[in-house]
Amino acid sequence: MNPKTIVITGATGVLGNLVAKTFAERGENIALLDRDQTKLDSLSRDLNLPSDRLYAQTIDLLDAHALHDSAEAVHSKFGSVHALIHLVGGWAGGRTIPESSKEDFEFMLNQHAWTTFNLLHSFVPHIASSGWGRVITVSQPVTVKPVAKSALYAAAKSAQESLVLTLAEEYKDSGLTANIIHVKSIDIKGTSPAEIVSAMLYICSEEANKLTGTRIPLYG
Repeated sequence: MNPKTIVITGATGVLGNLVAKTFAERGENIALLDRDQTKLDSLSRDLNLPSDRLYAQTIDLLDAHALHDSAEAVHSKFGSVHALIHLVGGWAGGRTIPESSKEDFEFMLNQHAWTTFNLLHSFVPHIASSGWGRVITVSQPVTVKPVAKSALYAAAKSAQESLVLTLAEEYKDSGLTANIIHVKSIDIKGTSPAEIVSAMLYICSEEANKLTGTRIPLYG
């Protein structure tokens, strides 16, 4: 079976590391996009993949032109792109709406909404043309039931979720699915990285070919 090409953003975090290593061990091609060159180099060494199975690039996901070029480079190297797992995070909150700053809101929108839009704009045409595609993000139930002093994060993540869920509708029955994994927290008291990766593996299985446009809750 030909390996699939998996694009992972935010791969140098705890969850991203495990995602990259898990899919690499399954024999897939791995494309890593991150802002931290030192951590990216370290992860690339840990993966210990031959050069023809690894693409690693430091990039600002807010730079739409650079991201378009990156998508073209990934497609050119591997011949196809099959999945995008977007794990860039960030949180600003703890204040009421009147107490919150415009700068914090812009930061949240950049981290969650604009990075997602730029990634989908650049990579989805390649993923859709592969005949089998997956788009996966991780979010929190605050988008469904906001809590006090979380408005900036909840609004930005809601925008991200709307992009993903709309994508699912636009490519329904095409072979490309788009889903969101909901967790309350990623830690030993919440949802472990291993549990999240297990859900991703299921989403990427043939059994989940019809699973799209869903929020998958991984919490009690």
